[in-house]
Amino acid sequence: MTAYLLGFGLGRVGALAGVLLAVGIWTVVRGMPILRHPTLESRLAPYLSDAVRHSRLRERVTSNPAGVLAVLGRPLVGDLGRGIERILGGAASVRQRLLRAGKPPDVDRFRAEQVLAGAAAGVIGTLLGASVVLGRGSNPLLFVLIVVLATACGVIGWDQWLSRQAVRREELMLTEFPTIAELLALAVGAGEGAVGALERVCRLSNGELASELGRCLGDARAGANLPTALEGLADRTGLASLTRFVDGIVIAVERGTPLAEVLRAQAQDVREESRRDLMEKGGRKEIAMMVPVVFLVLPITILFAVFPGFDFLEFSM
Repeated sequence: MTAYLLGFGLGRVGALAGVLLAVGIWTVVRGMPILRHPTLESRLAPYLSDAVRHSRLRERVTSNPAGVLAVLGRPLVGDLGRGIERILGGAASVRQRLLRAGKPPDVDRFRAEQVLAGAAAGVIGTLLGASVVLGRGSNPLLFVLIVVLATACGVIGWDQWLSRQAVRREELMLTEFPTIAELLALAVGAGEGAVGALERVCRLSNGELASELGRCLGDARAGANLPTALEGLADRTGLASLTRFVDGIVIAVERGTPLAEVLRAQAQDVREESRRDLMEKGGRKEIAMMVPVVFLVLPITILFAVFPGFDFLEFSM
């Protein structure tokens, strides 16, 4: 019996070693030069450089020996990121969410972060699966299933975290919007123009919306006119309130219409919308609070009320 259990355990360890060996062989074959296709930029770079440069790998090793792992693993991470892009797709959605979250719209960088998140989750899944398989003597397929599920959860979870960051940032912008609009209305009512009012508000304020307005002013100073720069703000956020805000400023700049009253009215509309959202959230929370009352407290109360009667009936019988 002991020999049977020992052979069974060695068989499972051998299966795990075989899986790890197959993954290692696939990684080595995948990274062979014959399977790597150089891009047009990498083929033309030696002929377009003015001076001979040293190897970036040698520079990285000289400055930071630990950075060599990042240099060597970058092609593999890039290939895995492109594989995730082919499987999941949605590059336009990822780019829009990156803009909404206030990050550079670099989809390749985000896919690489997804690969690293999946790898971290895969390591955790490997440790968990090894403890389950070796501790309880389960099927090795369970180990593979746990690792695959953990890796998929890491990749998908990073995508959901980006969506959460975008929503959170938009909520902060909506919270800051009434104050920013009131400040702009005060500045415009004091006699300043739209550009001067935006500069004053950006100088005196901080936050997500103020930083976006400062970015619009930076685009305007770089050569774009103010309406085009503000439309870029509306495109990056996609919030209806900010779209109306941008439309009001654009119309005031182009046609010379009064801006202060429009900004005050928009600030009041946003406050009313926030109040309605709070009322709706309060109603949903109230309904959610009824669940433990109906399914936990009420049955226990009824049980305490009825149990003495049953006990009396059993004693009488």
